[in-house]
Amino acid sequence: MDEPVKILCVDDERNVLKSLNRLFVDDDYEILLADSGAEGLEILAGEKGVQLVISDYRMPEMNGVDFLKKVCEGWPDTIRIVLSGYADTASIVAAINEGQIYKFIPKPWNDDELRLNIAKALETYHLAKQNRELTRELAIFNEKLHAANEELQAANEHLEELNNNLEQLVEERTAEIHFQVLVLRRGQHILDSLPIGVLGLDNDGMIVQCNEEAGDILFAGMNSPPVGMQAEDILRPELIEIITAIESKKEDGGSFQLDGKSIRIRGKLLRKNEEKEGVILVLNSGEF
Repeated sequence: MDEPVKILCVDDERNVLKSLNRLFVDDDYEILLADSGAEGLEILAGEKGVQLVISDYRMPEMNGVDFLKKVCEGWPDTIRIVLSGYADTASIVAAINEGQIYKFIPKPWNDDELRLNIAKALETYHLAKQNRELTRELAIFNEKLHAANEELQAANEHLEELNNNLEQLVEERTAEIHFQVLVLRRGQHILDSLPIGVLGLDNDGMIVQCNEEAGDILFAGMNSPPVGMQAEDILRPELIEIITAIESKKEDGGSFQLDGKSIRIRGKLLRKNEEKEGVILVLNSGEF
Protein backbone atom coordinates (compact mmCIF):
# COMPACT_ATOMS: atom_id res chain seq x y z
CA MET A 1 0.00 0.00 0.00
CA ASP A 2 1.30 3.44 -0.87
CA GLU A 3 -0.20 5.26 2.10
CA PRO A 4 0.55 4.34 5.75
CA VAL A 5 -2.20 2.37 7.46
CA LYS A 6 -3.66 4.18 10.46
CA ILE A 7 -6.02 2.40 12.84
CA LEU A 8 -7.83 4.22 15.65
CA CYS A 9 -8.82 2.07 18.66
CA VAL A 10 -11.37 3.54 21.08
CA ASP A 11 -12.22 1.91 24.42
CA ASP A 12 -12.70 3.23 27.95
CA GLU A 13 -10.70 0.28 29.32
CA ARG A 14 -6.94 0.83 29.09
CA ASN A 15 -6.26 -2.92 29.22
CA VAL A 16 -8.33 -3.43 26.07
CA LEU A 17 -6.40 -0.67 24.31
CA LYS A 18 -3.10 -2.24 25.36
CA SER A 19 -4.27 -5.63 24.09
CA LEU A 20 -5.23 -4.18 20.71
CA ASN A 21 -1.92 -2.33 20.49
CA ARG A 22 0.04 -5.54 21.24
CA LEU A 23 -2.06 -7.48 18.72
CA PHE A 24 -0.83 -5.36 15.83
CA VAL A 25 2.74 -4.86 17.01
CA ASP A 26 4.13 -7.06 14.21
CA ASP A 27 2.00 -5.40 11.52
CA ASP A 28 2.97 -2.34 9.58
CA TYR A 29 0.15 -0.31 11.11
CA GLU A 30 0.15 3.00 12.96
CA ILE A 31 -2.07 2.43 15.99
CA LEU A 32 -3.84 5.43 17.53
CA LEU A 33 -5.48 5.03 20.97
CA ALA A 34 -8.38 6.90 22.60
CA ASP A 35 -10.24 6.11 25.84
CA SER A 36 -13.48 7.92 24.85
CA GLY A 37 -15.54 8.83 21.86
CA ALA A 38 -14.78 12.53 22.35
CA GLU A 39 -11.03 11.88 22.33
CA GLY A 40 -11.45 9.66 19.28
CA LEU A 41 -13.16 12.49 17.39
CA GLU A 42 -10.34 14.86 18.36
CA ILE A 43 -7.75 12.42 17.00
CA LEU A 44 -9.66 12.01 13.74
CA ALA A 45 -9.89 15.77 13.36
CA GLY A 46 -6.11 16.09 13.79
CA GLU A 47 -4.98 13.05 11.81
CA LYS A 48 -5.24 12.60 8.05
CA GLY A 49 -5.94 9.31 6.37
CA VAL A 50 -7.27 7.16 9.23
CA GLN A 51 -8.55 4.12 7.36
CA LEU A 52 -10.08 2.11 10.17
CA VAL A 53 -11.78 2.80 13.52
CA ILE A 54 -12.36 0.06 16.11
CA SER A 55 -14.65 1.14 18.94
CA ASP A 56 -16.05 -0.52 22.06
CA TYR A 57 -19.83 -0.35 22.39
CA ARG A 58 -20.21 0.13 26.17
CA MET A 59 -18.56 3.49 26.94
CA PRO A 60 -19.68 6.30 29.26
CA GLU A 61 -21.07 9.59 27.87
CA MET A 62 -21.03 8.37 24.25
CA ASN A 63 -21.53 4.73 23.33
CA GLY A 64 -19.78 3.10 20.41
CA VAL A 65 -22.71 3.28 17.97
CA ASP A 66 -23.25 7.00 18.59
CA PHE A 67 -19.51 7.60 18.22
CA LEU A 68 -19.33 5.66 14.96
CA LYS A 69 -22.37 7.54 13.62
CA LYS A 70 -20.38 10.77 14.10
CA VAL A 71 -17.39 9.13 12.42
CA CYS A 72 -19.66 8.18 9.51
CA GLU A 73 -20.87 11.76 9.20
CA GLY A 74 -17.41 13.37 9.38
CA TRP A 75 -15.26 10.69 7.74
CA PRO A 76 -17.59 8.55 5.62
CA ASP A 77 -14.75 6.69 3.86
CA THR A 78 -13.29 5.35 7.12
CA ILE A 79 -14.14 1.69 7.86
CA ARG A 80 -15.99 1.36 11.19
CA ILE A 81 -15.94 -1.74 13.46
CA VAL A 82 -17.63 -2.11 16.84
CA LEU A 83 -16.48 -4.41 19.67
CA SER A 84 -19.03 -5.53 22.23
CA GLY A 85 -19.87 -8.29 24.62
CA TYR A 86 -23.57 -7.70 23.94
CA ALA A 87 -24.27 -9.45 20.67
CA ASP A 88 -28.04 -8.94 20.88
CA THR A 89 -27.95 -5.15 21.18
CA ALA A 90 -30.64 -3.79 18.87
CA SER A 91 -28.81 -0.51 18.21
CA ILE A 92 -25.76 -2.41 16.92
CA VAL A 93 -27.89 -4.45 14.53
CA ALA A 94 -29.67 -1.29 13.33
CA ALA A 95 -26.34 0.51 12.80
CA ILE A 96 -25.03 -2.42 10.73
CA ASN A 97 -28.21 -2.45 8.63
CA GLU A 98 -27.99 1.29 8.04
CA GLY A 99 -24.40 0.96 6.82
CA GLN A 100 -22.91 3.01 9.63
CA ILE A 101 -20.91 0.02 10.89
CA TYR A 102 -18.91 -2.31 8.67
CA LYS A 103 -18.74 -5.22 11.12
CA PHE A 104 -19.58 -6.27 14.68
CA ILE A 105 -16.94 -8.32 16.53
CA PRO A 106 -17.92 -9.84 19.88
CA LYS A 107 -15.79 -9.75 23.01
CA PRO A 108 -13.71 -11.63 23.89
CA TRP A 109 -12.27 -11.85 20.40
CA ASN A 110 -10.03 -14.42 18.78
CA ASP A 111 -6.76 -12.69 17.86
CA ASP A 112 -6.33 -14.48 14.53
CA GLU A 113 -9.93 -13.87 13.52
CA LEU A 114 -9.70 -10.22 14.55
CA ARG A 115 -6.49 -9.70 12.54
CA LEU A 116 -8.10 -11.44 9.55
CA ASN A 117 -11.19 -9.22 9.83
CA ILE A 118 -9.00 -6.13 10.07
CA ALA A 119 -7.05 -7.17 6.94
CA LYS A 120 -10.32 -7.71 5.04
CA ALA A 121 -11.66 -4.37 6.27
CA LEU A 122 -8.51 -2.57 5.07
CA GLU A 123 -8.77 -4.35 1.74
CA THR A 124 -12.37 -3.14 1.49
CA TYR A 125 -11.21 0.40 2.28
CA HIS A 126 -8.57 0.40 -0.45
CA LEU A 127 -10.90 -1.17 -3.00
CA ALA A 128 -13.51 1.48 -2.21
CA LYS A 129 -10.83 4.18 -2.51
CA GLN A 130 -9.69 2.84 -5.88
CA ASN A 131 -13.31 2.73 -7.00
CA ARG A 132 -13.81 6.35 -5.95
CA GLU A 133 -10.65 7.40 -7.78
CA LEU A 134 -11.67 5.50 -10.90
CA THR A 135 -15.14 7.01 -10.69
CA ARG A 136 -13.63 10.47 -10.34
CA GLU A 137 -11.24 9.85 -13.24
CA LEU A 138 -14.14 8.50 -15.29
CA ALA A 139 -16.17 11.62 -14.49
CA ILE A 140 -13.24 13.83 -15.57
CA PHE A 141 -12.81 11.72 -18.72
CA ASN A 142 -16.51 12.02 -19.48
CA GLU A 143 -16.34 15.79 -19.00
CA LYS A 144 -13.38 16.00 -21.37
CA LEU A 145 -15.13 13.67 -23.81
CA HIS A 146 -18.26 15.81 -23.62
CA ALA A 147 -16.19 18.94 -24.23
CA ALA A 148 -14.40 17.24 -27.12
CA ASN A 149 -17.75 16.18 -28.59
CA GLU A 150 -19.02 19.73 -28.32
CA GLU A 151 -15.86 21.00 -30.02
CA LEU A 152 -16.21 18.33 -32.71
CA GLN A 153 -19.86 19.24 -33.22
CA ALA A 154 -18.93 22.92 -33.48
CA ALA A 155 -16.15 22.04 -35.93
CA ASN A 156 -18.56 19.93 -37.99
CA GLU A 157 -21.09 22.76 -38.04
CA HIS A 158 -18.34 25.18 -39.09
CA LEU A 159 -17.17 22.72 -41.75
CA GLU A 160 -20.73 22.32 -43.00
CA GLU A 161 -21.05 26.10 -43.17
CA LEU A 162 -17.75 26.28 -45.08
CA ASN A 163 -18.93 23.56 -47.45
CA ASN A 164 -22.18 25.42 -48.05
CA ASN A 165 -20.24 28.63 -48.64
CA LEU A 166 -17.80 26.76 -50.86
CA GLU A 167 -20.63 25.34 -52.94
CA GLN A 168 -22.05 28.83 -53.33
CA LEU A 169 -18.60 30.22 -54.22
CA VAL A 170 -18.07 27.41 -56.74
CA GLU A 171 -21.45 28.13 -58.31
CA GLU A 172 -20.68 31.85 -58.45
CA ARG A 173 -17.18 31.23 -59.81
CA THR A 174 -18.51 28.74 -62.38
CA ALA A 175 -21.09 31.27 -63.52
CA GLU A 176 -18.38 33.94 -63.71
CA ILE A 177 -16.08 31.68 -65.74
CA HIS A 178 -18.97 30.70 -67.99
CA PHE A 179 -19.69 34.39 -68.58
CA GLN A 180 -16.01 35.13 -69.26
CA VAL A 181 -15.82 32.23 -71.72
CA LEU A 182 -18.95 33.52 -73.42
CA VAL A 183 -17.43 37.02 -73.64
CA LEU A 184 -14.18 35.59 -75.03
CA ARG A 185 -16.04 33.52 -77.61
CA ARG A 186 -18.11 36.50 -78.69
CA GLY A 187 -15.02 38.67 -78.73
CA GLN A 188 -13.24 36.13 -80.87
CA HIS A 189 -16.30 35.89 -83.12
CA ILE A 190 -16.26 39.65 -83.56
CA LEU A 191 -12.52 39.57 -84.38
CA ASP A 192 -13.07 36.75 -86.86
CA SER A 193 -15.89 38.72 -88.49
CA LEU A 194 -13.71 41.77 -89.14
CA PRO A 195 -12.75 42.37 -92.82
CA ILE A 196 -9.16 43.02 -91.71
CA GLY A 197 -6.55 40.78 -90.14
CA VAL A 198 -5.64 41.10 -86.45
CA LEU A 199 -2.42 39.59 -85.12
CA GLY A 200 -1.28 39.90 -81.49
CA LEU A 201 2.19 39.20 -80.05
CA ASP A 202 3.37 39.24 -76.43
CA ASN A 203 6.66 40.66 -75.15
CA ASP A 204 8.46 37.40 -75.92
CA GLY A 205 7.35 37.39 -79.54
CA MET A 206 4.79 34.62 -79.14
CA ILE A 207 1.62 34.79 -81.24
CA VAL A 208 -1.31 35.16 -78.81
CA GLN A 209 -4.06 36.29 -81.18
CA CYS A 210 -4.84 35.62 -84.82
CA ASN A 211 -8.29 36.19 -86.30
CA GLU A 212 -9.58 34.42 -89.39
CA GLU A 213 -8.64 37.24 -91.82
CA ALA A 214 -5.05 37.31 -90.53
CA GLY A 215 -4.94 33.52 -90.85
CA ASP A 216 -6.16 33.73 -94.46
CA ILE A 217 -3.61 36.42 -95.30
CA LEU A 218 -0.55 34.99 -93.58
CA PHE A 219 -1.20 31.30 -93.01
CA ALA A 220 -3.50 30.19 -95.82
CA GLY A 221 -2.00 26.71 -95.95
CA MET A 222 -2.33 25.97 -92.21
CA ASN A 223 -5.21 24.02 -90.69
CA SER A 224 -5.42 26.30 -87.64
CA PRO A 225 -3.99 29.67 -86.54
CA PRO A 226 -0.46 29.36 -85.10
CA VAL A 227 -1.37 30.72 -81.66
CA GLY A 228 1.36 29.80 -79.18
CA MET A 229 4.15 29.73 -81.75
CA GLN A 230 7.05 32.17 -81.92
CA ALA A 231 6.59 34.86 -84.57
CA GLU A 232 10.18 34.64 -85.82
CA ASP A 233 9.73 30.92 -86.48
CA ILE A 234 6.69 31.33 -88.74
CA LEU A 235 6.41 34.92 -90.02
CA ARG A 236 8.19 36.24 -93.05
CA PRO A 237 11.40 38.24 -92.38
CA GLU A 238 9.88 41.37 -93.93
CA LEU A 239 7.01 41.25 -91.42
CA ILE A 240 9.44 40.67 -88.55
CA GLU A 241 11.32 43.82 -89.60
CA ILE A 242 8.09 45.82 -89.57
CA ILE A 243 7.18 44.46 -86.11
CA THR A 244 10.65 45.35 -84.81
CA ALA A 245 10.26 48.91 -86.12
CA ILE A 246 6.83 49.24 -84.49
CA GLU A 247 8.17 47.95 -81.15
CA SER A 248 11.04 50.44 -81.26
CA LYS A 249 8.56 53.21 -82.22
CA LYS A 250 10.50 53.98 -85.38
CA GLU A 251 7.48 53.21 -87.53
CA ASP A 252 3.75 52.65 -86.98
CA GLY A 253 3.42 50.28 -89.91
CA GLY A 254 4.64 49.22 -93.31
CA SER A 255 3.99 46.84 -96.16
CA PHE A 256 5.42 43.78 -97.82
CA GLN A 257 4.65 41.58 -100.83
CA LEU A 258 3.00 38.19 -100.34
CA ASP A 259 1.91 35.99 -103.27
CA GLY A 260 1.83 39.01 -105.57
CA LYS A 261 -0.27 41.04 -103.15
CA SER A 262 0.80 44.08 -101.17
CA ILE A 263 0.04 43.52 -97.49
CA ARG A 264 -0.36 46.73 -95.53
CA ILE A 265 0.50 46.64 -91.81
CA ARG A 266 -0.46 49.03 -89.03
CA GLY A 267 0.71 48.38 -85.48
CA LYS A 268 0.34 49.66 -81.92
CA LEU A 269 2.06 48.75 -78.67
CA LEU A 270 -0.08 47.17 -75.98
CA ARG A 271 0.43 48.69 -72.51
CA LYS A 272 -0.93 48.13 -69.04
CA ASN A 273 -0.04 50.47 -66.19
CA GLU A 274 2.67 51.98 -68.38
CA GLU A 275 4.20 48.53 -68.87
CA LYS A 276 4.53 47.14 -72.38
CA GLU A 277 2.71 43.84 -72.83
CA GLY A 278 3.11 43.25 -76.54
CA VAL A 279 2.09 44.55 -79.91
CA ILE A 280 -1.13 44.36 -81.94
CA LEU A 281 -1.01 44.37 -85.75
CA VAL A 282 -3.77 45.12 -88.25
CA LEU A 283 -3.27 43.62 -91.70
CA ASN A 284 -5.03 44.30 -94.98
CA SER A 285 -4.31 43.13 -98.46
CA GLY A 286 -6.01 46.27 -99.83
CA GLU A 287 -6.01 49.87 -98.59
CA PHE A 288 -6.82 51.01 -95.05
